[in-house]
Amino acid sequence: MPTASKIVAAICFALFGAIAASVVKPALPEGTQLGYFLPILAIIGLLNGWWVMGRLTGHGYRSAMGSGVRTAITIVVWALLVFSIYEMVKRSMQVSRYDGPMEAVVAAFGLMLDYGRVLLTPPILGTFLLGGLVCGAITEWAGKRWL
Repeated sequence: MPTASKIVAAICFALFGAIAASVVKPALPEGTQLGYFLPILAIIGLLNGWWVMGRLTGHGYRSAMGSGVRTAITIVVWALLVFSIYEMVKRSMQVSRYDGPMEAVVAAFGLMLDYGRVLLTPPILGTFLLGGLVCGAITEWAGKRWL
């Protein structure tokens, strides 16, 4: 059921995903093919804004800001999972990269950890924290204003 909170959260976190993508790009290794990196992160942000943040409003600004940070973390986890699985599939298309499907799945989680280490810099963590706080507050404001 569409509500003002869900719509605003979806839009706000889609923008957050796009901004986060532009902040993360310089931290990625040289020569990384980005392709649809920004639009995929925006879509992940949109979906998480709708499903996660959109239903967590109505309990005050402090709670909404905490929920915004929770949503930002959820976006990061989903993005790491999506891009790690993509990279694993791309690598598995190479001849004899993995011995079996279980090794490929384990490699996907290893890639997820490797990509996660790239995100552990102050500018990136600050962007995630600040973005979650701001988007959470905006979503709560919209929920109170357009009930």
